[in-house]
Amino acid sequence: MSNFDHRGPARAGTLEGNAAWGGEAGVTPCRTIPMVDAQLDSRDLFAAGRLITIAHGEHTYQLRLTAQNKLILTK
Repeated sequence: MSNFDHRGPARAGTLEGNAAWGGEAGVTPCRTIPMVDAQLDSRDLFAAGRLITIAHGEHTYQLRLTAQNKLILTK
């Protein structure tokens, strides 16, 4: 475990524009993303859409995948 406390409720990426997920409204599904040597593959992160919401302490960030295949992190 890193210096950050990761024991909060499980959070998943935003399923914006993902019509394939047929779950209940208001319920966020959980999924497992493999990590190898402290590295994640962005294809696994963005498998459900082009926007991921990240909770970091008391702050919320958005990680967006652009049309030019760039990453933008905003607070």
